Amino acid sequence: MYDIPVSRPTTDQLMARYDGDVPGASLLVLKDGVPVVRRGYGRSDLEHGIEAGPATDYRLASVTKQFTAAAILLLAQDGTLDLDDPLRQWLPSLPAATDGITLHQVLSHTSGLIDYEDVIPETMTAQLHDADVLRILEGQDRTYFEPGTNYRYSNSGYALLALIVERASGQGFPAFLRERIFLPLGMHDTLAYVQGGPEVPHRAFGYSRIDGDWTRTDQSQTSAVLGDGGIYSSIDDLARWDAALYDDRLLSDESRRLAFTAVTPTDDPAVEYGYGWRITGDSLWHSGETMGFRNVIVRWPQRRLTVILLSNRNDPEPYRTALEIAGPWLTD
Repeated sequence: MYDIPVSRPTTDQLMARYDGDVPGASLLVLKDGVPVVRRGYGRSDLEHGIEAGPATDYRLASVTKQFTAAAILLLAQDGTLDLDDPLRQWLPSLPAATDGITLHQVLSHTSGLIDYEDVIPETMTAQLHDADVLRILEGQDRTYFEPGTNYRYSNSGYALLALIVERASGQGFPAFLRERIFLPLGMHDTLAYVQGGPEVPHRAFGYSRIDGDWTRTDQSQTSAVLGDGGIYSSIDDLARWDAALYDDRLLSDESRRLAFTAVTPTDDPAVEYGYGWRITGDSLWHSGETMGFRNVIVRWPQRRLTVILLSNRNDPEPYRTALEIAGPWLTD
């Protein structure tokens, strides 16, 4: 018997489904801080035939949560708030059932807050904002479980965290992110998008496969909620974010330790959760899914390896593809 080497798919082969006249993707692989893969595939705008590239800005969806968590950690560093603060200290209009919830529990999805998406009143037909999430939860005098006793992923919680950033800082959430995170790191094309505010540069529009055709599905009722998923960014700007997570230029050693330390098991036995980050073995990662976008960032800090895959389509799920792309560098 002879061992027959099994050929590994190339990166372009793994990304082939994104290529051509279809909604596309941008891919970045960083090794020791250096881009070893940095390119776009397919189109960021089908109607105008615009190609996706390294500067294309995608709606990050839940990849946003690591920035919302970082904003809270920055305010804790400032001494403006404490992670053990009761949620109702900052949002006193919430019902009594939320009395036992702390900011730490909201950050780690152990709050038990009701999912706002499941209880949107029929009278709310316009796009929702973070303040609307608060109004919805004001009418929900219950939680899924006693705070701190279980895990349930909560978009509600991260929308409320954005409101707390505003109340604690005296700034709008987009302005705080811009002044405290994006500009200091040189992330000039990254923003929390608000209709009527600054436009998204190099914007990718979202698409979904419907009856065999790609249909633009760029906005849903919840697309304007910022804290849980409203940031747009590019792989070039996220390279700057990744670099900042290795040192104290933005977050202190203690803040980064808190963000990257497993607080709770999740509903996947292979995954734990910190503050805005999933933790699997020696990797830190988070995916993001919203109507027309699927994204992921996966970091192996001990190996100084990061894979970022952003796409403006509802399919496929990118996490497994990112792991396959990382394979050659993980086996070196």
